[in-house]
Amino acid sequence: MSKIDVVRKEMMEALKAKDMPRKDALSLLLSALKSKQIDKRGELTEDEENAVVMKEIKTAQEAIDTAPANRTDIIEENKLKIAVYSEFAPKLMSEEEIKAVIQDVINQLGIGKPSPKDKGSIMKTLMPLVKGKADGKLINALLDEAMK
Repeated sequence: MSKIDVVRKEMMEALKAKDMPRKDALSLLLSALKSKQIDKRGELTEDEENAVVMKEIKTAQEAIDTAPANRTDIIEENKLKIAVYSEFAPKLMSEEEIKAVIQDVINQLGIGKPSPKDKGSIMKTLMPLVKGKADGKLINALLDEAMK
């Protein structure tokens, strides 16, 4: 069952339960998924669906970060969106799992002591392995830490 079908089913349940904030958040997610499917002109893969969900979570987080402190309505609305979208998001890798993948890539590339000049080649190999499974900022920070 695709995420579109799951989100649509959840949206209908929220509608029946008269949970309008949840229904609205699910409606936005469903719209984003359908839009991506139309752009692709075909069915979405699980990775593509997960990328859409993660993008929507990131957008909601950015809205929270940029909202003025006195606009609690915007902040609460986006916190609800993040909570709802997180139900459909893939499980992200832990710091230890990311560190292990980074170390595997470094070993695979035969780099004894990684330096900042090796970062490009490491990232080129690393990103396809962790894309959509971990936060990019966290990956970057852990890689910088591994190069020290």
